[in-house]
Amino acid sequence: MQRFSKGETCILVSTTVIEVGIDIPNATVMVIENAERFGLSQLHQLRGRVGRGGEQSYCILMSGNKLTSDGRQRLDAMVATTDGFELANFDLKLRGPGDLQGTQQSGVLDFKIADIVKDEKLVAYTRDLARRILDADPNLSRPENSILSQRLQQLMKKEKFWGLIS
Repeated sequence: MQRFSKGETCILVSTTVIEVGIDIPNATVMVIENAERFGLSQLHQLRGRVGRGGEQSYCILMSGNKLTSDGRQRLDAMVATTDGFELANFDLKLRGPGDLQGTQQSGVLDFKIADIVKDEKLVAYTRDLARRILDADPNLSRPENSILSQRLQQLMKKEKFWGLIS
């Protein structure tokens, strides 16, 4: 690693550990094999390891023979943009947000009214409203918040409330 950093070695072969804290400005080419197996955020992080200096850089994404539709869409998104927020939004649309109170990191939420992706403004509005309510009444003990308190207690009985861990 030190020889590569000093420019004494021209090629470094690595596992994905390369994405953690490696800063070598003279690195200009990265080849990622089986890129379809990685998530968008990890691909974006890996790609960020090259092009830190003044030289033109390239990140080559290679895929295996059995490229799924989702894999193709992820690779197309990587080619289309270098904006991490766009990639995160695309990933949210593709994989779903997962379980907000649990451990499942992807999948579709079973909302009754809204779609977390399509109704972004409605979700933001309700989040802000919930913040205002909780700022004014953290324990939901006021009479006007009794319905919210009862519903939260019902939900907490059915599922583990992971938000209380930290």
